[in-house]
Amino acid sequence: MAELGRRDVNGNDMIENLIAARKSLKLSLEKSKALGFSLEKAGPRLDEINRRLPSLEAAVRPIRADKEALIAAGGHINRAIGPAAAVLKVFDAVHGLEKSLSDPRNNLPGYLSVLKRLEEALRFLGDNCGLAIQWLDDILEYLEDNVMADEQHLLNLKKSLKGLRESQSDDERARLDGGLLNAALDKLEGEFRRLLTEHSVPLPMSSSPDLGEQAVIAPSLLPVSVIHKLQAILGRLRTNNRLEKCISIYVEVRSLNVRASLQALDLDYLEISIAEFNDVQSIEGYIAQWGKHLEFAVKHLFEAEYKLCNDVFERIGLDVWMGCFSKIAAQTGILAFLQFGKTVTESKKDPIKLLKLLDIFASLNKLRLDFNRLFGGAACIEIQNLTRDLIKRVIDGAAEIFWELLVQVELQRQIPPPPDGNVPILVSIITDYCNKLLGDNYKPILNQVLLIHRSWKHEKFQERILVSEVLNIVKAIELNLETWTKAYEDSILSNLFAMNNHYHLYKHLKGTKVGDLLGDSWFREHEQYKDYYAAIFLRDSWGKLPGHLSREGLILFSGGRATARDLVKKRLKNFNEAFDEMYKRQSSWVVPDRDLRDKICQQIVQAVVPVYRSYMQSYGPLVELDGSSSKYAKYSVQTLEQMLSSLFLPKPGRYASFKGRQLSAKFNNGVADLHRTTSAVV
Repeated sequence: MAELGRRDVNGNDMIENLIAARKSLKLSLEKSKALGFSLEKAGPRLDEINRRLPSLEAAVRPIRADKEALIAAGGHINRAIGPAAAVLKVFDAVHGLEKSLSDPRNNLPGYLSVLKRLEEALRFLGDNCGLAIQWLDDILEYLEDNVMADEQHLLNLKKSLKGLRESQSDDERARLDGGLLNAALDKLEGEFRRLLTEHSVPLPMSSSPDLGEQAVIAPSLLPVSVIHKLQAILGRLRTNNRLEKCISIYVEVRSLNVRASLQALDLDYLEISIAEFNDVQSIEGYIAQWGKHLEFAVKHLFEAEYKLCNDVFERIGLDVWMGCFSKIAAQTGILAFLQFGKTVTESKKDPIKLLKLLDIFASLNKLRLDFNRLFGGAACIEIQNLTRDLIKRVIDGAAEIFWELLVQVELQRQIPPPPDGNVPILVSIITDYCNKLLGDNYKPILNQVLLIHRSWKHEKFQERILVSEVLNIVKAIELNLETWTKAYEDSILSNLFAMNNHYHLYKHLKGTKVGDLLGDSWFREHEQYKDYYAAIFLRDSWGKLPGHLSREGLILFSGGRATARDLVKKRLKNFNEAFDEMYKRQSSWVVPDRDLRDKICQQIVQAVVPVYRSYMQSYGPLVELDGSSSKYAKYSVQTLEQMLSSLFLPKPGRYASFKGRQLSAKFNNGVADLHRTTSAVV
């Protein structure tokens, strides 16, 4: 029993051991499964670690570097951190200024102050970015030399530094602020334009061509406060290389203002081309306007712009504001004024053109000091050249026409005289012409023109030369009249022509500057000639009519009433035929001077009508009872007087100027263009 008990006890122990072993095996199996599962999950992680080992090795490489190399690297890093941190700090400050740069109109001084701070910050960024890049270059070089970084890492760092270095170019540095400075400057330019536009007001002017009252109008300059603002804006924009844009804006706005001021003057005539008119007379009125308009534009508009340019741009420099003024003047009309004058000089040569050229010279000479002051700078070289060219053309043209006048008068001598006995246009123009040339208005100008023209040729000029030339022209006219008087086949018409022209010279030169030079004896001679030819004209024409109304044979006639009637009829018939023939012929003749015409007509009436009246009173009844009385008593006394009183009236449509028939080779080569028509003398 005891042994059985011991076996039972040992058996239990074995069972327990087996159970324990089973549990242990089961636990080991579970651990093995867990370990297998863990190993299965750890595989990818191990692969990842394996891939990262090279970079980890590179990252910890500095730890394996020499102690001295590590210490040196720290110093390089510390030197680079300072500039880099400062750059970042200023960069943040730059963007903090954006809210303060909203609108310069509200607070221009504040806006300019903030803008100046922005410029300073950007300069700091530009300068210190370069310094930071330089220190980073040093670090890169040190790491590379001491093999303290991976090659790929070094390549990436080099690429980043290259981009930073490229950002140091002028164009890229402007982007350091993200375009904030450019936007702020654009607003400032807009404010510059606004200030100019809102305070540029055209002059209030009348459209009347008489600008005499305009002299009292003060130019509408900008207020001083506005000028100060413009100057402040210019200072900032000039600092940022935007001066040319400001000048462009200024020229645009002020040019529009000047053109608006000139619109009331109606300056369309300045655009007339040489092809649009045939002679100076067609634009004679425009030339007078041109002088007034030019004077007004120079003394008021351009003078005001000149002063304003100086006020606005004086802090920048003479060249700048003179260049600005030059552009305004060129764009607003001064070149057009000069071109119009040039067009006049290029028109056909005509005696009346001499007076117009003298008018142009007088206008330019009157403004000479103003031109020299306003347009004397280097910036106005184009205006100077055009002005000098115009003055030369005017002087050359006026001198050439003047010295050619005598030749042209002599050439007219070959032309037939007027068929109506009138005063030739040549004579009427030249007499008036000579009076004007020696008058107070033109003589000083012509003297100056001829003096300058002679000086260009290194020749002397004295006033007596001008007087002598004018007197020679008058003498040439007298020779022309003598030649023309002899050219008529009809001696009666020749006498009428001589009477007309001698009286014309007497009347139109008496009491003039030319007349004073000719003397009293010259006028007495022409007055006597006038009376002489008038007397011969009356004697040889109308003075013969009363002879047809002779009373001879009628008182003593004893042949009866019928015979007396036949004799009266015959004499009235002869009278009527002679009267009709003479009236028909002379009805186309002309006595242009009204006083002389009235006097001649009255003398004709006195020579014919009283004799006719008396004859008709005495013998008219002899024919009035005859059935054919109207054939012989053709005119009543009143009708006869009216017809004779209406003789010699001027005919409309005469030419107002003369032009030469043929020219010398010199004038055919472009110096003059004085072609004539056959009727030019008429």
